[in-house]
Amino acid sequence: MEAGIARLTEFEVSAVAAGELSTRFSQTPLAGLYQFSGFLSKKSRNSKSLVFHIIDFSAVPDSSI
Repeated sequence: MEAGIARLTEFEVSAVAAGELSTRFSQTPLAGLYQFSGFLSKKSRNSKSLVFHIIDFSAVPDSSI
């Protein structure tokens, strides 16, 4: 909401998953809905770009859309 009006915001951000999580992620169907948890940080020390570090994810049932 901005000034009492619903506002659509779109953006793209890179994401990474490491270790056991990346194996789990690579075996997950593409056509699903998922909820991710993690944190944002700079891509590198001097970068202004962000990357989302995935700590965990889970499937979201279609009925909750």
